[in-house]
Amino acid sequence: QVQLVESGGGLVQAGGSLRLSCAASGRTFSSYAMGWFRQGPGKEREFVATTSRSGGSIYYADSVKGRFTISRDNAKNTVYLQMNSLKPEDTSVYYCSAGRLSGSPSRIREYDYWGQGTHVTVSS
Repeated sequence: QVQLVESGGGLVQAGGSLRLSCAASGRTFSSYAMGWFRQGPGKEREFVATTSRSGGSIYYADSVKGRFTISRDNAKNTVYLQMNSLKPEDTSVYYCSAGRLSGSPSRIREYDYWGQGTHVTVSS
């Protein structure tokens, strides 16, 4: 069992930055790929970024590529999402997830554990 707790969300102006953190419980953090997803108002949950267990393989959604950076610190059981050049369309609830991937890392079903989400609002 893995419990995930996100933090770092808030209100920011367009062009600004935020850094999200996700702290994981348990001793098996390094056994899981970690992902970030988001769900905007009235929208379905969508993939944002994922990192492999070691952090050696990273993938981003096209919409955030070049602006967002995912990283993990296995010693601290924490995964981060650095978000730069934020746009109003980035406004969403951001969710951290953990999974032992067997397929595409952008698929929601590949992740077994989810945090409660943290709100990010980008004003224009």
